[in-house]
Amino acid sequence: MQQRASICRALIHDPPLLLMDEPFGALDALTRERMNLELLRIWTESRKTVLFITHSIPEAVFLSDRVAVMSPRPGTISEVIRVEVPRPRDMKTMESPAFVQLVGRIRALLQAQGGLD
Repeated sequence: MQQRASICRALIHDPPLLLMDEPFGALDALTRERMNLELLRIWTESRKTVLFITHSIPEAVFLSDRVAVMSPRPGTISEVIRVEVPRPRDMKTMESPAFVQLVGRIRALLQAQGGLD
């Protein structure tokens, strides 16, 4: 409920840009999935630009049109990857070959940079 309230507070002023820094990081897996679906529903209705920071590769791919992959220290954007997974998305999207391939590509990029040990 705290996360939902935080999103409501952010949206109440109708900003053109929504900044979200690891908003679901402290949630259990099932609640996190529900909040991802809720964020997609809000985005579908409002079409606001959302800058979403996460350490979860699947979450980044699931929510995004583009994923900016950062390098290890000093943190710079090493690559921007287009997410060409069809919308609307639901939990079955994570089983699609395109989704799995993108998650693997991002994971391999992070491993090559030494970002995943």
